[in-house]
Amino acid sequence: MFVASARADASAGRLENAAATMERAIRLEPRNARLWQELARLRLKQKEFVQAENVALRSNALTRGDSALRTENWHIIAQAREARGDAEGARSARALAKRMTY
Repeated sequence: MFVASARADASAGRLENAAATMERAIRLEPRNARLWQELARLRLKQKEFVQAENVALRSNALTRGDSALRTENWHIIAQAREARGDAEGARSARALAKRMTY
């Protein structure tokens, strides 16, 4: 319910509302790695690149054996780093994402 609502808000350009919805969902399920990943995606859209990276790293810390989720988190991290001008950090994150797929 929360994710669908947040996605609808994000699609309509209501990024603050979407982020607030995801934060509420995380308060209810703080160990849900997928919710943290959704928030990381929103932070990217909001151009809050440091937060996007930190939230994706949090999602990775909570992920247990879901390599697809971890891979996507590393892609988010790469995008956030690239947007901040950290080309080497972005390359490193992409390399980690690539290793997750094997």
